[in-house]
Amino acid sequence: MKKVNIIEIGPRDGFQNIKEFIPTEIKISVIDKLVQSGIKKIQACSFISPKAIPQMRDAKEVAEAVISKYPQTDFFALVPNLFGAKAAAAAGLKEIAPVISLSETHNKANVNRTVEQSLEEIGTIRQELPDIKITQDVATAFVCPYEGRMEVQPLIDLIGKIQSLGVHSFTLCDTTGDAYPQQIKDVLESVKKAFPSEEFNLHTHDTRNMGIVNTYTGILNGVSNVETTLGGLGGCPFAPGASGNTATEDLVYMLHLEGYDTGIDFDLLLEAAKFLRSNVSGNYSGHHINITACE
Repeated sequence: MKKVNIIEIGPRDGFQNIKEFIPTEIKISVIDKLVQSGIKKIQACSFISPKAIPQMRDAKEVAEAVISKYPQTDFFALVPNLFGAKAAAAAGLKEIAPVISLSETHNKANVNRTVEQSLEEIGTIRQELPDIKITQDVATAFVCPYEGRMEVQPLIDLIGKIQSLGVHSFTLCDTTGDAYPQQIKDVLESVKKAFPSEEFNLHTHDTRNMGIVNTYTGILNGVSNVETTLGGLGGCPFAPGASGNTATEDLVYMLHLEGYDTGIDFDLLLEAAKFLRSNVSGNYSGHHINITACE
């Protein structure tokens, strides 16, 4: 069967916009259910200042708990800087996802740095933590809420600069949810041609109800690792108008019908989504969350 790896980022991207603090035990219970459903890679949290994202103030506790419980599951965290990267490593994580924006304006709003300053920070992280895997998030790879639709050549140039720092895994992010299938196809063809040996993952939002079709377009064009959130929770706090991410349960439902092997038990995944909705208040975009699994 054709295989697709679902990377669940709900415990970070899904939770970060929720103003009411989610109890640590609920966060861990959600991750418990995700692991039980068969998901093998989960973004457990972000190591960011609680002043910026109060929801992530228990990142260390969450990370240490799930790493201890599930040594066979790949957990990773988003980090904005060297301080966050070192905190993630100290908590026991073996992979981190720094973030940089293709858009200068969004990078300044998101991490309060110029793109050049972010590149310097990535280089420092690589030097200071040589043994940790870095998967570089490239935000606004398709559209910026401030600068509009982005061009492909500047993306290729940015990836080349990051690659020269010793990073070989990248996640291209449709931060605003404004990308469309042909754009996804064109961008992926261009970056894969420029960097045939590097790993490219895809992260989509569902602002225009195109999250699934954009993700599927990515899969059809050679992406085997895709990021989604349980229930479709999420959205960038520094991208005005961006709504939730592509819902994990909706994508898995479609992929199974299309003959893909995700390694996920859909019934258990749906139970996880229902547990999430019962215990966490938020803006859900997932369509299967209120139905009974039929297969």
